[in-house]
Amino acid sequence: MTAAPDTTRSVRFHEFGEPADVLRLETVPVPTPGPGRVRVAVHATGLAPADWALCRGLFPGNLPRGIGCDVSGTVEAVGADVTDVKPGDLVFGTADWAGQPLAGASDHAIMDHWFAVPEGLDLIQAAALPMALSTAYWHLTRLGLTDGTDSPNGTDGPASGRTVLINGAGTTIGYAAVQIALTRGVRVVATAGTTYTRQLTDLGAIVTTYGPGLPARVKALTDAPIDAVFDTAPANNALPELVELVGGAANRVLTCSDVASAPDLGVRDSFHEDPATFTDEERYGAFPEFAQLAAAGRFTVPIAGTYPLEDWRTALDVSLTGHARGKLLLLPSESR
Repeated sequence: MTAAPDTTRSVRFHEFGEPADVLRLETVPVPTPGPGRVRVAVHATGLAPADWALCRGLFPGNLPRGIGCDVSGTVEAVGADVTDVKPGDLVFGTADWAGQPLAGASDHAIMDHWFAVPEGLDLIQAAALPMALSTAYWHLTRLGLTDGTDSPNGTDGPASGRTVLINGAGTTIGYAAVQIALTRGVRVVATAGTTYTRQLTDLGAIVTTYGPGLPARVKALTDAPIDAVFDTAPANNALPELVELVGGAANRVLTCSDVASAPDLGVRDSFHEDPATFTDEERYGAFPEFAQLAAAGRFTVPIAGTYPLEDWRTALDVSLTGHARGKLLLLPSESR
């Protein structure tokens, strides 16, 4: 295949602050993959609120850094000890945003976790999967809802036949979580706005609106007790009612969004789950399974829009409204 150029475009920040103020599209040297890493020609990269949190100082580390954690592309070079892929292979996964001076919003990027793109899976759809799939899967695993084993923390019993409420099922993480839970035989009650109500219902979820009065609305829809709650909705003071839904057992509620309110209520949140117990299997082990399902049209992360890499500011503006209604992706010029 054609050798990579010496330089690449990349959207990066050199200091922490508001994304619109600190991000720049720059021309930088093409990185070389180190041990256990691969370099790809980026086909698409997904943007998420997590990128803007990194710009503001979440997980501080060496600067400069890039944005775009989700990546699909063509392998160009492999580092030492990498034996499962070769140049020319199509892969999707995560950019090494913490260990490199650039990330996925580049023409070329270093990846730290990658998986083969199965036949039939579009590379743009593949780039929409990693963060939503990983985040949804490990949170549901922490609630004991992804296999037949007991939960390591909180709820007990096999996943099949239990009922989970996904609050914010119209988010990319929530939409992924609904599908994952359903594949595991879990009954799903989902809160969402009008955008995805029909799709979520067609998937097999019981759907209601979000907002005050949720326990009464859920009770009117199903007699099944709510065994666990996964909260993915933007923080909106919903946690007390979510705790009410599980009979006051706050440890059966896990939020990835309202981390500020959770501790005072006894609710579990992403940042206080024991990081020492996280494994690559928990975060990434389901990628091959759900990539195959996506290729077969049985799993998806909604895509709200795609933008040329040089139009990254437009994508940023849409994301910051909080109403993107799906994944936003950047495409380098050679990928369009």
